[in-house]
Amino acid sequence: MATTIRVKTADGEMDLYDAEPEAPARGAVVVIQEAFGVNVHIEDVTRRFASSGYHAVAPHLFYRSGDPVLDYGNIQSVMPHIQALNERGLEADLDATLAHLSDAGFDGPHIGVVGFCMGGTVTFLAAAHRRLGAAVTFYGGGVVEGRFGMRPLVEMARELQTPWLGLYGDLDQGIPVDQVDALRAAASQAAVPTEVVRYSEAGHGFHCDARDSYHETSATDAWRRTLEWFDAHLAK
Repeated sequence: MATTIRVKTADGEMDLYDAEPEAPARGAVVVIQEAFGVNVHIEDVTRRFASSGYHAVAPHLFYRSGDPVLDYGNIQSVMPHIQALNERGLEADLDATLAHLSDAGFDGPHIGVVGFCMGGTVTFLAAAHRRLGAAVTFYGGGVVEGRFGMRPLVEMARELQTPWLGLYGDLDQGIPVDQVDALRAAASQAAVPTEVVRYSEAGHGFHCDARDSYHETSATDAWRRTLEWFDAHLAK
């Protein structure tokens, strides 16, 4: 069962796409959108987690700027909505989402978070500032230059409080391999388990089967690793 509900945040009401499994949930997963909004693909990914036994939710992070669904082919349309985001607001949105899951019966160790593209960066923020069960970043940027007013991920990596898995494509023109390797080294110094996986034939957006950048082999392996990471680290 999937539906869109509304939750209160510090900056107003935010839509939350909410998908529940048919059987009692084994845990909860927060799905953080790409830079194109909570579109059909993100809703589909959220339902995939529900099909795997999780109560999954996807917060509409662009609610401050009209909550649009944007076309993959028009990157310029994305920028005003990304620029409307900042670290304080994103943390408030995460807290509102976690509060909803708490009301549904899930506390931090039973909650995972996964994000794609800009959502991968937000996932890293969550993993550094919140004690959750597990986190997975798909090709999240800001590794050495920061995003949304955040410090670079390599500077935050030692502060990770949540077991974190990073999934990156070697052909990603916006996140060079040397940055990914630097992030792996920095994250290895965290007090929680971390891992970084590189896919030699994949570029940015390789997991999204609605984009030309989709790389099936890499996406299939990354999805398997994501489910295994949640299974290994979320409290049973």
